[in-house]
Amino acid sequence: MLTLYDYLPSQNAWKIRVLLGLVGIAYETRMVSIFEGESRTEAFLTLNPAGAVPVLAVENGQAIAESNAILVLVAEGTPYLPVDRLARAKAMQWLFFEQYYVEPVIGSLRFWTLTGRLERNQALVAGKREAGVRALGALERSLRETPFLVGDTLTIADIAVYAYSHRAGDCGFELADYPAVEAWVERVSEAIGPGYPVYPYSIDPHSGG
Repeated sequence: MLTLYDYLPSQNAWKIRVLLGLVGIAYETRMVSIFEGESRTEAFLTLNPAGAVPVLAVENGQAIAESNAILVLVAEGTPYLPVDRLARAKAMQWLFFEQYYVEPVIGSLRFWTLTGRLERNQALVAGKREAGVRALGALERSLRETPFLVGDTLTIADIAVYAYSHRAGDCGFELADYPAVEAWVERVSEAIGPGYPVYPYSIDPHSGG
């Protein structure tokens, strides 16, 4: 049985819940209390030296961290990870894009906004917003040509990029300014289906949200 070390408000962890659900893999959940320091304990750091969720413990006692690496592991042998070399490389391109241009930009702004930390990070906000506009612009240009990021069907590239991009409105970005992105958000939402809620930080009394 796989074990997912999870924190419900994390969209990085949300990606893994979605893919495990789509491929029908059973797993156990262990919640990690981020703001109480549980991810910095010696026990957790043996699972992920970086001290972040999600982490997936697999059958042989090993663990894999970094959300997009977990997506690749879980998607292997399924339609969500292309077999064709070029298409697989394209999926990887978007996984790297997400971790460089989306999660640390839109993800950070969203976290600061929803947990009352925007003012204390004010010196970084303008740069993050500019980078967010560039990221959404890049998505807009790409999605004018294709219904999903890698061709005609949903892949882990879409799940990864969608996780924070579709919540960009939480931190002041207008998806209506990016019609191709907005249409893609609708397609991905429909392809994923219901049952994968986005949890507010307010469910964690220690988050400040």
